[in-house]
Amino acid sequence: MRERAGRFIVSDERFTLPAYAKINLNLRVLGRRPDNYHEIQTVFQTITLHDRLTFEPLDDERLELTCDAPDVPIDERNLVYRAAHALRLRYQISCGARVDMKKIIPAGGGLGGGSSNAAVALLGLASLWEMSISKPELIEIGSSLGADVPFFLTGGTALGTGLGTKVSPLVDAPGMSLVLVTPSVRVSTAEAYQALNAPALTKANHAAILSVSHADAQITNLLCDVTRNDFEPVIFELYPEINAAKEALLRVGGRKVLLAGSGSSVFGVFANRREAELACMELETEGAWRVFACETLKREEYRQALGRCAALL
Repeated sequence: MRERAGRFIVSDERFTLPAYAKINLNLRVLGRRPDNYHEIQTVFQTITLHDRLTFEPLDDERLELTCDAPDVPIDERNLVYRAAHALRLRYQISCGARVDMKKIIPAGGGLGGGSSNAAVALLGLASLWEMSISKPELIEIGSSLGADVPFFLTGGTALGTGLGTKVSPLVDAPGMSLVLVTPSVRVSTAEAYQALNAPALTKANHAAILSVSHADAQITNLLCDVTRNDFEPVIFELYPEINAAKEALLRVGGRKVLLAGSGSSVFGVFANRREAELACMELETEGAWRVFACETLKREEYRQALGRCAALL
């Protein structure tokens, strides 16, 4: 960030950035750690479904957050607000900003909407306030906000290990046409882990069980690799409507169907965009589900979409 006569110089430009959703091409819960958090191995994938965040400088130190979704908090409970506060606290920034959120990604759907918003807030505010900040610094702040936030500072196809905050880029998965279905239920991540009741990781098997081969996680065959989510059995038992959404996606031609994260969304892979759009139209008659046709987003496409902030990724 530049400074002149004791005052920070901020960009005076108002700009908008997309905040993309994610799916998990596979998700394994390896076990419970001594601190009761869980070690996972997952392959993240950005998709074209997205929210939009608009950033605007303020002349004073206020932080203002607005949102068009009435059920989304706009105070310190919101990850965007917390991201802005974390940046200002760490770097002693006295600048203000207004952030307006246009929400499309369903809240509580396992699609990482809140985490994506937080990551894009870090990028957008770093640009607005003309900060000199490195990607490792952004990742460190992001990790303190939520386990999925660091992934959205990479995008594309990536391996997540540990708590999910250790992110390694992978070769981009083949392009996929998708249909997402989000039933009208919300799944608490804490509830999902509690229901899973994963075994503790003992010292005897700790090293072996957490040894993840980067090469093994490479996506080489779409229909072989979109196969597993350890949360499915418990989530489907707790929420039969989510299982019904999976069955509906299979019925309308989904070639592979999987729970997204810890739910409540389910995604299906279709042969092409046209089949996905037809399936989407059919499922929209099913009731109170939210249904979206979208596609996967490669890492370079992700970077390009973030425009002025791409240099930070």
